Amino acid sequence: MPSLDFELEKRQFRLFYDENRSLFEEAKNGYVKVINNLLTQSNVAEVTKVEGRVKDKEECIKKFQRKYLTKLEADDHAYEIKSYLSDLIGIRIVCLYEDQILAVSEVLKSHFKIIDVTDKIAAIESTEDLFGYKGLHMDMACSEEMAASVQYAGVADQFCEVQIRSLIQDAWSVLDHKIKYKKSIPNNLKRRINVLSALFELADREFKEIRNATMQLIQQETVLPIGVSPVEDSLAFDTTSSHTTEKAINAFSFLRVAGHFFNDFEFEDHRVDNFVQVILKVDSTFQKSDLHQSLIENLKIVREYRDEFLLENPENTFSPYTMIRHCLYLYRPETFDLCCLLLSLFQCVTCNSLHLPSAELRTYYTNSANFYLQ
Repeated sequence: MPSLDFELEKRQFRLFYDENRSLFEEAKNGYVKVINNLLTQSNVAEVTKVEGRVKDKEECIKKFQRKYLTKLEADDHAYEIKSYLSDLIGIRIVCLYEDQILAVSEVLKSHFKIIDVTDKIAAIESTEDLFGYKGLHMDMACSEEMAASVQYAGVADQFCEVQIRSLIQDAWSVLDHKIKYKKSIPNNLKRRINVLSALFELADREFKEIRNATMQLIQQETVLPIGVSPVEDSLAFDTTSSHTTEKAINAFSFLRVAGHFFNDFEFEDHRVDNFVQVILKVDSTFQKSDLHQSLIENLKIVREYRDEFLLENPENTFSPYTMIRHCLYLYRPETFDLCCLLLSLFQCVTCNSLHLPSAELRTYYTNSANFYLQ
């Protein structure tokens, strides 16, 4: 029964909280599971974290007292504390980039009943000189359709607050909450906090721009013919130009060629970077067209050798990296003899399962190469 007796209502709320704590935990876990499933099924990429918490009992009372008590008593309006807590259950969703926040919110809007939205990003960005925590907060509950489904029974009767942030915004929020007495600290410290906040905002923006620029480079490589490098024709045969390094192979052009020949293999970005750097240490002018040609000329014989090798050594592996390494050796043995050794070492370190080129293998390749050159 609602009343105007704050001490009574605190006792009632503590009793309500203790009796239902296990239900709150169940609902929190249910929301995390449901949201994870919805985001996995959606087109939203690279959500790094979905986590939940049940708000501490005494923190709930403090928040009610801070935000609602004075006005309710002034209006002579009876109350129950539990009716004013939309964030008793809280869910935090962390995306890699700020522009993914809207996409996540659209997924939630299409499945849940949205009660209120607080856009702290828009609030900050609408000012000239204000910096601070940015994120999107949504108070929500199950829709009628969800509430009627047994699948969502654990969350059907519970509201929750969802906070959607970028990874940088989340880091700032964690650090910002550690700063004590923010309203009382001197102006020079406030200015330093604002500078830090602006740097975090800049980092968020720059990571997004770097991602976009990287995707653009990948797209540029995708639309070009496999054997062509994205450079001016006038440089194609200019071996003396100081700009020829621009058309040397890089991770993007490597992926364009390797992805064509090994389209069912997922090339990891950091391994591609390392692999390409080893090639360039041996031949700084090596181009995408060279890689393309080496695979066209030699991949058939390497595949034949791979099949024989795995038949005799079933416990070993023979990845596309290994196949490319062998194709390079066959393509230019005088150049890539050392490179193949370096690439083998690199692969053994990263995979712990790939083999070094043996003397027998080198003889095989030499004889095979001589045969194909005749």
